[in-house]
Amino acid sequence: MRREIVEIPEAVARLLDGSKTALAEAGADIARRDPHFVVTVARGSSDHAALFLKYAVELTAGLAVASVGPSVASIYGRRLKLAGSVCLAISQSGKSPDIVAMAAAARAAGALTVAITNTAVSPLANASDHVIDILAGVEKSVAATKSFVNSAVAGLALMAHSTNDQALLAALGELPGHLRKAIGGDWMDFAGALSDSNSLFILGRGPAFAMATEAALKLKETCAFHAEAYSAAEIMHGPLALVGPGFPVLALAARDAAEKSVAEVADALADKQANVFATSDLAAKATRLPYVATGHPLTDPLALIVSFYAFVEAFARHRGLNPDQPPNLRKVTETL
Repeated sequence: MRREIVEIPEAVARLLDGSKTALAEAGADIARRDPHFVVTVARGSSDHAALFLKYAVELTAGLAVASVGPSVASIYGRRLKLAGSVCLAISQSGKSPDIVAMAAAARAAGALTVAITNTAVSPLANASDHVIDILAGVEKSVAATKSFVNSAVAGLALMAHSTNDQALLAALGELPGHLRKAIGGDWMDFAGALSDSNSLFILGRGPAFAMATEAALKLKETCAFHAEAYSAAEIMHGPLALVGPGFPVLALAARDAAEKSVAEVADALADKQANVFATSDLAAKATRLPYVATGHPLTDPLALIVSFYAFVEAFARHRGLNPDQPPNLRKVTETL
């Protein structure tokens, strides 16, 4: 896992270069279709990448994005009305039967279907109009890291090409250098907050909320540590009942319009004596964690998750666990 985390910057650069033509062609096709909405089909870490892209598309392209349940096609056999839409199907292996079935059903229903996959020759590729090979390379660790980041980057590049967003394309070109710095971010001070607890909250808002969902999954997978992700806008409702003195909270704030509100929530939880860590200089009471500012609000969250990956791999070993061999899990899950 550590080796694959270190490979992330190189993998991103390889994707942006090697799949440049496919991204541009698919983006141009999306622009020609002028879709009314977007749907995503994914599970696990791929679904967290889809959630990230939901925010990115809605914030920049102004298109509503909805996640559709793969079982709608594979188990329930229902046909959705998807004419005039784009379907983004994300799967590293490209062979999970329910993802393939939903992508094929979306295509048959009139959606322009784009597969984002680490396996260019796969059933999912065959079921799609366009195939984006994320070129992450072999990923042996059960916990997806470089394939998650490359899936998110592929979606951002696809959107940037479809909307002719030159600023985002330029930011993506500079991203590998920022991610190298993010790997070196030392978050091990946060490990102390977890020593006397068996659960924590991870917060985010907007695109960074998608990173919170991914971070919570990685803690469960690699560290056998219970974590739940919440939007910083929701935590002050029902979940607040669980927060007491010393309760650990990680607030993932990117340099975007939501940073101020996330920092304010982090400080409000610190006032309740929670043990709060935040990736923002705007937080006055929470403990600040180092972060890498990438210069673009949509690439900042990717630097955050890379720093978290480096932390969680080290934290697993700190707990005496092997992050490459989590119990009960295997790399590819083929859900019907």
